[in-house]
Amino acid sequence: MISGGEAGALMHGPTYMANPLAASVASASIDLLLSRDWRAEIDTIEAVLTAGLEPARELPEVADVRVLGGIAVIETHEPVDVASVQDTAMAHGVWLRPFGRLIYAMPPYVCTEDELEHIADAMYAAAAEPRP
Repeated sequence: MISGGEAGALMHGPTYMANPLAASVASASIDLLLSRDWRAEIDTIEAVLTAGLEPARELPEVADVRVLGGIAVIETHEPVDVASVQDTAMAHGVWLRPFGRLIYAMPPYVCTEDELEHIADAMYAAAAEPRP
């Protein structure tokens, strides 16, 4: 007997549904990753975001700026206004998901240098927004 519960069956929908599709997408993603020089792409992301976010260090609201590989973070002294940061980023054509005291980005490895600079500009603008 699979289940002694009232349903009388293994209730597996949320856990297993669409797994063949998810596995196919994951496999294709890994194939794409391995077909490229992803280490060099991460080095480029790190270099461009480090340079692009350097001016944010001078903002009075900013406690720290960190870039490690493909992850960039602007940390503020106080919690960010999530809606304001998202509005500013979206006005720049960039989607960011801030939380707590962090404005961060994890751009796809396939971003161009121009796109990375654009992301850094949006992050800076979001950090420079006046606080309520």
